[in-house]
Amino acid sequence: MAQLAAAYGSSHSLMLVTTKEDWIKRFRVSDRRMPLYDREGNTVSYDDLLMAAPNDSESWASAEALGKAYDDTFAAITKLRNDIGASSLDALIIVGDDQHELFDDRLMPPLAIYYGETIRNAAEPENMPEDWYKHAQMKRREPSGDVNYPCHADLALHLIEGLTQREADVTALAALKDNEHEGHAYSYIHRTYLQEKKIPVVPVFLNTYYPPNPPTPKRCVRLGRDIAELITQYPQDIKVGLIASGGLSHFVVDEELDRSLMEAFKKKDLKHLAGLDPRRLKAGSSEIRSWLLVAAAAEKLELSWMDYVPAYRSPALTGTGLGFAAWK
Repeated sequence: MAQLAAAYGSSHSLMLVTTKEDWIKRFRVSDRRMPLYDREGNTVSYDDLLMAAPNDSESWASAEALGKAYDDTFAAITKLRNDIGASSLDALIIVGDDQHELFDDRLMPPLAIYYGETIRNAAEPENMPEDWYKHAQMKRREPSGDVNYPCHADLALHLIEGLTQREADVTALAALKDNEHEGHAYSYIHRTYLQEKKIPVVPVFLNTYYPPNPPTPKRCVRLGRDIAELITQYPQDIKVGLIASGGLSHFVVDEELDRSLMEAFKKKDLKHLAGLDPRRLKAGSSEIRSWLLVAAAAEKLELSWMDYVPAYRSPALTGTGLGFAAWK
């Protein structure tokens, strides 16, 4: 029988494919056009946030503070890459979100699983965009041509069938169209953590962003528990891992929320995770749902380490709570 051997979490923010100079100078400008929400889930303007910020908020997003955040973040990425590289996993389930890359508002499943033999990440365009933001988005693609990454189709099919028997509504994807490729939640994991170790993956899609059907935190926790049980019921003797791709809070950094999550991960407090207020899971913070699923699946593992970097990008305290974790 299969074994759930490890679990991980990693932010996949655009910050992670940009330069230190971008962190210090450019995000504070681009954040003015980001979707911003307060803790009650209401939209707010950048100027409203700036008016409500502490008097010393400029220091929170100073060149010195962002430079240290940059260094701390990439040290955590290296640590996680080394952990995954040292693992003996036979399959890695990637839990992420799709931001109108494969699905759109005509068809937006709350949960989908891909069970093809490979999944394609597209090449960077021959003429990269000059705009720094669009240029960075393309850095999640392949520099030397399309790459078809291996998938564990049989494990994926086992999860689809098992979750369906447990009355979960699962959209099953057998293949992508010729002009389609994996979204950034998956390509970031491939490009950053799996280049030297081509572990077959199972892409799991959660609709975190788009109403009216994002799964509730309670549902995410239940899905995590169900997936963990189904892994142990898989008949092949393989070691399986999971990784949550995305989060933590953004585009307004919510340290209180992020640190409460870390405490719940340490204590295996799934009741707290299931009881999160969905109003706090808007915009990029919605990707926390992937962490809820993985943390629930990892209930029988121990949180080996977790690094958290509250990367404030502007005096309005916009930015991203960057998180990285390993359960073993």
